[in-house]
Amino acid sequence: MRRRQFLNLSTAALSGLALSGCGWTLANVRSTVQTADDLLYIYTWAGYTDRELIEAFYQETQIRVIADVFSSNEEMLAKLQAGAGGAYSLIYPSDYMVRRMIDEQLLLELDHDRIAGLDSLFPSFESPSYDPDNRHSIPISWGTTGLVFNTTVLNPSPEDWTYLWENQQRLTRRATLLNDPREVFGATLRMLGYSYNSTNPQEIRAAYNKLVELRPSIAAFDSDAWRPQILSGDLKIAMCFSSDANEVIQEDPDLAYVLPSSGSSIWTDALVIPRTAPNVDAAYAWINFMQRPEVAARIGERLSFATPNKAAFAKLPESVQTNTSLFPPDSALEKSESLQPIPPDVGELYNRYWTRLTSG
Repeated sequence: MRRRQFLNLSTAALSGLALSGCGWTLANVRSTVQTADDLLYIYTWAGYTDRELIEAFYQETQIRVIADVFSSNEEMLAKLQAGAGGAYSLIYPSDYMVRRMIDEQLLLELDHDRIAGLDSLFPSFESPSYDPDNRHSIPISWGTTGLVFNTTVLNPSPEDWTYLWENQQRLTRRATLLNDPREVFGATLRMLGYSYNSTNPQEIRAAYNKLVELRPSIAAFDSDAWRPQILSGDLKIAMCFSSDANEVIQEDPDLAYVLPSSGSSIWTDALVIPRTAPNVDAAYAWINFMQRPEVAARIGERLSFATPNKAAFAKLPESVQTNTSLFPPDSALEKSESLQPIPPDVGELYNRYWTRLTSG
């Protein structure tokens, strides 16, 4: 299961079924009614928990964890706004969505006296722009958006987004872009010298026109199915998230990941407690468990995440610490940006252009 792959596990979780093919085993979840004190519902990205993590937490706290999975920040927010998220005591939104949830007063302000390890965060994560002083969120993972490609087929190797346009003929139907309008438009905007978060209609239209030029060579707008296709050789290059690239590279050493030189996005996923959380104590217990350096390090290594926890980073094997797909040097990040919330009317503009682009 990938960071951005949708897999709804709620029905299986509630019935106690095992989903071992996905790395999940929820057979230990009791089918009898449990008290609020020993049950924690979390709402997260696919691939952010596994059997080992859930079982270790249970052995220590006697709290059962049931995880539902969302495919996008917008899907998660819509569920909460519709009132269907009242069971969740912990959620894993991305940076820009944390800001929006704060603005909409959906989050509980965290009691830092109840959280250990805040001093172990890297400085850049101690007071992020989307949540100054980490008043409502604790960063759990981060990464970048870039290109994964086959080094034996593409030589010289791509260095920037421009490669897709400059090599359209040789890449026709052998390249994919993410199924994510903010990421696809953001990358194109950055290539054109604009902000990843542009709200300027003329700049957004320029990015759309540029993407229309590229559209005939794109096999699909896809955030996950590119993996088996690039492993089989059906694809030569794919836009993807760094954590996904790192996993697929382990399956085929001929693959490599590049962070485009003109800049890209830096994403952070965080832990938050919604105001409607029925089990706040269990949520704090999970946050503290995930903040523990040995737990964070093991999760990062096993599930292919870059950790924002410097104490956890110190416990990673040197081969992981020096893996530039997960931990690119600061110089490579200088031109990259995190996604920021945009006004609703601008969001509608992006969506209109996206519909035209993907249905054309």
